[in-house]
Amino acid sequence: MGLLALDRTVYYCSLMNKHSENSTREQLLITGEQLSLRKGFNAMGLTELLQTAKIPKGSFYHYFRSKEAFGVAMLEYHYAGYYRLLSQHFASGAGNYRDRLLDYFRASLRQFRNSGMISGCLTVKLSAEVCDLSEDMRHQMEQGISQITALLTGAIEQAVAEGSLAATPDAGQLASALYSLWLGANLQAKIAHHAGALESALSQVEQILQQPA
Repeated sequence: MGLLALDRTVYYCSLMNKHSENSTREQLLITGEQLSLRKGFNAMGLTELLQTAKIPKGSFYHYFRSKEAFGVAMLEYHYAGYYRLLSQHFASGAGNYRDRLLDYFRASLRQFRNSGMISGCLTVKLSAEVCDLSEDMRHQMEQGISQITALLTGAIEQAVAEGSLAATPDAGQLASALYSLWLGANLQAKIAHHAGALESALSQVEQILQQPA
């Protein structure tokens, strides 16, 4: 939901600039993600995708049987990259685990204030569209969210273990609640074009993730 989006964009741009070192399939996935983040999945035509990726038309069906199958692969690729970035953040980010948890939520707010938009996350961009469009894509998105929530759960458990966060009876339940709160705030901010929902949600997150008394 926006965390490390700049780093992710830089990473994918570096992949795009090294096309000879990456497969045509990966090139299509990277380009598809960037186009979907800008305009949505339905609005992205295959001709536009292939022209932007500079790949011959016949190559698409060599790798994907349909646009829907491409969408599933694109979501899988997106969440795998996001998972790697978030894993690195929790493993070696600044401060203790509580600090890193709070940074996860603060990053989206900083990004929104700087650019006036939420970028870098297909969950925010495509959730309503995908759930009505394709059961396979919805399932892939659900799996991706579960992976992110599992990372949050682990970080909460680590924070409790190191003593930077007050004990919680169920770290997994807390992680799911925080993710849902923040996703809703991201969607509200997108609708309103205003950071108020994110600011209110961050205030609640900071109260929930309290240090031990």
